Amino acid sequence: MQTYKLHSINGPVVTVKGRTGLSMMEMVHVGNQRLVGEVIRLDADAATIQVYEETGGLRPGEPVEPTGAPLSVTLGPGILRNIYDGIQRPLPAIEAASGSFIGRGAQAPALDVEKKWDVTVTVKPGDTLEPGQVYATCPETPALTHRCMLSPLYSRCAVTWVAENGQYTVEEPVAKVKDEAGNEHTLTLCQKWPIRTPRPTAARMTSPKPLITGERVIDTMFPLAKGGAAAIPGGFGTGKTMTQHQLAKWCDADIIIYVGCGERGNEMTQALQEFSELTDPRTGNSLMDRTVLIANTSNMPVAAREASIYTGITLAEYYRDMGYHAAMMADSTSRWAEALREISGRLEEMPADEGYPAYLPSRLAEFYERAGYFKTLCGEEGSVSVIGAVSPQGNDFSEPVTQNTKRFTRCFWALDKSLAYARHYPAINWNDSYSEYLGDLSEWYYDNVGTDFMECRSRLADLLLQETNLMQIVKLIGSDVLPDDQKLTIEIARVIRVGFLQQNAFHPVDTYVPLEKQLKMMEIILYLYDKCSALVAKQVPVSTLLATGLFDTLVKMKYDIPNDDFSRFDALRAEIDTKLAAAGANAGSREGGNA
Repeated sequence: MQTYKLHSINGPVVTVKGRTGLSMMEMVHVGNQRLVGEVIRLDADAATIQVYEETGGLRPGEPVEPTGAPLSVTLGPGILRNIYDGIQRPLPAIEAASGSFIGRGAQAPALDVEKKWDVTVTVKPGDTLEPGQVYATCPETPALTHRCMLSPLYSRCAVTWVAENGQYTVEEPVAKVKDEAGNEHTLTLCQKWPIRTPRPTAARMTSPKPLITGERVIDTMFPLAKGGAAAIPGGFGTGKTMTQHQLAKWCDADIIIYVGCGERGNEMTQALQEFSELTDPRTGNSLMDRTVLIANTSNMPVAAREASIYTGITLAEYYRDMGYHAAMMADSTSRWAEALREISGRLEEMPADEGYPAYLPSRLAEFYERAGYFKTLCGEEGSVSVIGAVSPQGNDFSEPVTQNTKRFTRCFWALDKSLAYARHYPAINWNDSYSEYLGDLSEWYYDNVGTDFMECRSRLADLLLQETNLMQIVKLIGSDVLPDDQKLTIEIARVIRVGFLQQNAFHPVDTYVPLEKQLKMMEIILYLYDKCSALVAKQVPVSTLLATGLFDTLVKMKYDIPNDDFSRFDALRAEIDTKLAAAGANAGSREGGNA
């Protein structure tokens, strides 16, 4: 294959002069150290390449070697439990070879080529394989069975030979097939797929169920459907990373892909340490058994940030094709957009809003549209849920990345700086956030949680909205002038905010709350409100109702009532009846005495 010569170097962007045989999006090796690059522009007499590694020390005249293939990832058993950089280089393997700092041009196989897997071949000679159909399985971790599928890059094939069940590496043949054109192919446990090309599916479906996270403000107020896309925008210190960590630990997805895109190194270090120490609540094994971490810190080459997002979503699609439900956390897409802006500036492209390239909306759309709930080629149902953090500068939600992200996501969890500084976590503002999945999921909640779940949720949202409007009056003239029914609304809204929406990730009971308990908590809060409203209508002062201590009791019930024993709610209901009856009787006797 012909080798070309470097002509110019501008940071991560290099050029090759002359008429070349390079193709758009082709992967190349740049320089004597064979740095990984990708062709991003072709002219009649030049090719422009973005390099995914540090280009310091490169000189004009060094070789550029084409590979004849696009930038791709290797898919097969061994992905789970691994830690990759943005272009799927395994960081533990590179550390073992070269130390804590990645040297330029460092290479290691994406999958362990020496480890043997217990393989069960599921086809026999004479069978016909369609693209996407399973031909072998092996236990990848105690939590998951890996299904090796015929690559969608092949056409229909006839099986001509299969290996016996046994132990094989990812590169050893387990079957041979012949396609309709008569070409023979050897199937191993792994395959390659270009990261910028979505993997095909049989059909896109409407998601029938929510992604259950155990976070009350999400599951109840602003749910995300499996296969949906959500944005978490928030300024510095509002808890984007913390929220994504909590979702990664507790959501009911089968596979977690966590992509740290341009984030601080200490945050990625914390994630690596925490995830390796955590126990999966579903299996009792290590959480890493169903997790892949892609670490691309802010001091890594800027071009690799852009690739890391596509690497993560491709891995998620691969496990979706097996029939699993994958959740991808992208932290943060703003750093990815900044990488686009820097590369665009070096290419001297015409800038749009705030210097971002004009194609920013289309790139965001391409990324978020790869989320979805699908019928896969092997006949299973699988999904990819995408949760992308956005870091608007100055907490300004009108900036281009946040505004364009809102266009392509149906769930918006707006983080609030004032809530975060008040230690209210998750700091999701209930007035600025929304979920368009409520209508799609209402039937699921009705059938699987409770017939009154959506009604209770609607009433809580209405009380919070009333409190917001009343607090504007309180700020102007104080709360003393309000009638007692409005004072009651403010007090019950406090119970909702502090006792229901606020959640303690470090408390063993409150860190994860099942939907059944969330419904019971809503019902008891509304039960107290209805009982108090009836007494207020009979002229019982709100101060008398507050003196019962019931409001504070409901604030603390999230800690006091275990997640597997709801009998305490019945006792709470009886306590409400007893204390409010006494408060009403005392108020009546005082009124009679005054008369």
